[in-house]
Amino acid sequence: MSSSFRAPKGVSEYVPPRADLFYAIREAFAEQARLAGYGYLELAVFEDTNLFRRGVGESTDVVSKEMYTFEDRGGRSLTLRPEFTASVLRSVLENNLHKGALPVKVWTTGPAFRAERPQQGRYRQFYQLDLEAIGSEDPQVDAETIAIAWNWYRSLGLTRVRLLLNSLGCKECRPAYRALLQDFLRGLDLDDDTRARVEINPLRVLDDKRPQVRDQVAGAPLMADHLCPACKAHHDRVRELLAGLGIGWEDTPALVRGLDYYTRTTYEFDHPLLGAQSGIGGGGRYDGLSEDIGGPPLPGIGFGLGLDRTILALEAESQQEQGAAFAVRPRCEAFGVALGDAAGRRMFTLVDELRRAGIAADMAFGGKKLKGAMKDADRSGARYAVILGERDIADGVAQVKDLAEGEQAAVPLADIITTLKERLSK
Repeated sequence: MSSSFRAPKGVSEYVPPRADLFYAIREAFAEQARLAGYGYLELAVFEDTNLFRRGVGESTDVVSKEMYTFEDRGGRSLTLRPEFTASVLRSVLENNLHKGALPVKVWTTGPAFRAERPQQGRYRQFYQLDLEAIGSEDPQVDAETIAIAWNWYRSLGLTRVRLLLNSLGCKECRPAYRALLQDFLRGLDLDDDTRARVEINPLRVLDDKRPQVRDQVAGAPLMADHLCPACKAHHDRVRELLAGLGIGWEDTPALVRGLDYYTRTTYEFDHPLLGAQSGIGGGGRYDGLSEDIGGPPLPGIGFGLGLDRTILALEAESQQEQGAAFAVRPRCEAFGVALGDAAGRRMFTLVDELRRAGIAADMAFGGKKLKGAMKDADRSGARYAVILGERDIADGVAQVKDLAEGEQAAVPLADIITTLKERLSK
């Protein structure tokens, strides 16, 4: 009988064997970040609510509708993080990392929380990989962040990811464009809430997913046509760098994303097999965010990649036989089967020796007979069973059985580790 309790609605949980994929792709990202010189940052899960109000933007759906905000026992307003960038920048400033070598290059991961309507690929508790480079305006840093994400997707075997790219200008050229866009939007037949958004942050109207709004804004002026010379040069340089890396992109002039802090380079990774939730990651520049949260002028760029949607993309490509070839190392490579008390004691130490040697190993517990223990070995996913009986101990050997091929041979106990390492490496 199962428990009467259930996980809260909208929470993405992972259990074996799917959790093994979750862990493995996260570790693959950690390696990409390490290769590029990014250090790991562990963050608080909740923050002062005003950090997100000032950093993410009062007019965004994230702040106005989706945050999990509560008052603690001291009367302070706290919020479960709905995204990572504001928290990362807060931590960098608080710990004076920006007073050292620039850019500060950090990454982090974990759950984030938004009170959204749960559906496939959109959860109230979801998982992200976040990477930030803070303290440089160099377009090479923009291209580097994109390349790290792109290389990670490729390392997973994903072949259908598309890079959508845009520039949102800067504080010099955006005001004039903003006024032009407002003039256009004021002439449309919009509901009261959307009209209010036109006055607060008109770019967010371009991000509206409702068909009745999207149809009307199809002819809106675009930021790409109103960039100042410096922003245009920056955007051209990013594209030139991406081309040099062999990374293709699609110019997407209507791309604005959902957070207020974006400037200049803005991008999204899209996977066409995921339908309405096709965005599997994205990011961009936030050159004014530091000042917005009370810090010094400090440009930055980064991204958040969705672990949940990346897993869905891998599964979707696999179902279509597109060769999503990311290999997950099995939780168990060798499974011990002991017959008798003396064999059980020797097997327990042998399994520990295998683990210390870097071989994932497990064993049957509870004094099971051969048939039941071998069933456990098959369920474990191990490639080899190591079978040890009283006679084997006397002979100084163990029986190593290939669980896929059925072949079995006696191997000296002193050679078990070497033998298994050789076979597992093939």
